[in-house]
Amino acid sequence: MNLGFLKDSWRLARGYWHSEEKWQARGLTAVIVTLNIAHVYILVLLNMWTNRFYNALQNFDREEYVSALGEFCLLAGMYIIVAVYELYLQQMLEIRWRRWLTKRYLDSWLANRNYYRLQLLDNNTDNPDQRISEDLRLFTNYSLRLAMGSLKALVTLVCFITILWEMSGILTVPVGGTVVTISGYMVWVALLYAIIGNWLTHKIGKPLSKLNFDQQRYEADFRFSLVRLRENSESIAFYGGESREGQSFMKRFNTVLANFWEIMKRQKQVTWFISGYGQIAIIFPILVTAPRYFAKEIQLGGLLQILAAFGKVQDALAFFVDNYPLLAEWRSVVNRLHGFVCNMEQVSALADTGATIHKAAASSLAVAGLNIHLPDGKHLLSELTFSLETGDSLLVAGPSGSGKSTLLRALSGLWPYAQGDITIPSGQTILFLPQKSYLPLGTLREVLLYPGPRQPVRDEEIYAAMTLCRLDWLKGQLDNVEDWSHVLSLGEQQRVAFVRALIHKPDWLFMDEATSALDEPTERMLYTLLRDQLKNTATISVGHRGTLTGYHKKKLTLDGTGCWSLLNL
Repeated sequence: MNLGFLKDSWRLARGYWHSEEKWQARGLTAVIVTLNIAHVYILVLLNMWTNRFYNALQNFDREEYVSALGEFCLLAGMYIIVAVYELYLQQMLEIRWRRWLTKRYLDSWLANRNYYRLQLLDNNTDNPDQRISEDLRLFTNYSLRLAMGSLKALVTLVCFITILWEMSGILTVPVGGTVVTISGYMVWVALLYAIIGNWLTHKIGKPLSKLNFDQQRYEADFRFSLVRLRENSESIAFYGGESREGQSFMKRFNTVLANFWEIMKRQKQVTWFISGYGQIAIIFPILVTAPRYFAKEIQLGGLLQILAAFGKVQDALAFFVDNYPLLAEWRSVVNRLHGFVCNMEQVSALADTGATIHKAAASSLAVAGLNIHLPDGKHLLSELTFSLETGDSLLVAGPSGSGKSTLLRALSGLWPYAQGDITIPSGQTILFLPQKSYLPLGTLREVLLYPGPRQPVRDEEIYAAMTLCRLDWLKGQLDNVEDWSHVLSLGEQQRVAFVRALIHKPDWLFMDEATSALDEPTERMLYTLLRDQLKNTATISVGHRGTLTGYHKKKLTLDGTGCWSLLNL
């Protein structure tokens, strides 16, 4: 892992320990660290107990044997208590950290409509929902497991390498005509064994990081395609597109399978090595220590203590080997989150671009010198200038692709690829009615009041608006929870949007083909409602139907080349 990656991971992790919850986070971390150190200390005591207990057995010392059993019961009880609370408090820290990160990422994703602008960038930010839900869960879990595991491995190494050094004695090796003396030779053997094992594991398992990164992306793409079928089930059913969708699903799933096979092959190679490495580690220290035991330089308890100490040193040094698959997956999670954060910063910078929107104490909406283009630089509008007074109505017409909907996005501050000045009366409200009305999950009442009223709305007001929009048959279902986007037809969903307009009574109403799914008599009825019920509301409508001309006072026509014309009707 290079320095840049470590900086990226620290950048993702450090915020919680410097947040408004920093003292709780730091305190909980300190307790967990203390428990980890206590865990290792108890292991050291158990290692010393091993020498005492097995020497008592070898010497047939009943009194020492009974005393050692009593000591073991005490140490075992302490070990259990520490292990339980070590895990419990680490999980507590994990869920608190994840909660804080989730709120932070959600706030950033929703702020300044970044969730919308993220789609405008060609930056390969796939599945931001998965970054927030799945990757944050994995990041907090893996980070704590690896951090605390590394700490425990380091403390274990320091403690048991000291024991191993003291217990190893001195090894003399004849070399030619001289004798080489090696102090603490078991320490050097353990270090050499671990270095070779870690290096080989890294060489074998290095490709796992990219494979795990790709696997998460392919899995998310496959899930997303399934969700799209559910959301568009009626259209697909009318087309009879099941075969085409099935082919698409299997194409994506085959990509998942192909990448997973590569992961399996690489993990098999890593597991071959790790398993062999671990099995050799069982017998290796016995082979190295046995000569001293048979020379009666150490007793059975000393032999077993050395073996146990060697095992702990080896476990600590092999932490990287044993956790290589986890490290590879953690790295892929960090890379995905870091990419998401960088893209969000890039998107946030777009919030400062686009047309300059002023809020002034005026009664009119004024547009001056507005230029709009696509991300690839193609011009849609050049030097657009017009103004609307309170109660005015403007129809925006033109061929498909001429920039009608994009104009509404620019007026709403959504479109970053625009220059010019837009003046909006301060203190006045704006409501946008898209062609396909968004119906959130929840009760019908929540759907009708979306995105939320500025003040409480009585049921009588809701009923009145529903009756005017010919949705009175739904009056008894206000508190029913349904997937309303599937219960209601497109025409009914568009009428729901008009109910919202009647309830919210905005000062400015932007409509993007908001009646495209309705018949002409219903369209006439709804526009008449707006004129009669919202007399002071100014409307800007985008549409293709010629019938819309009769419901507006002005008409703005775009030709798709940047030119435009404005007529009074």
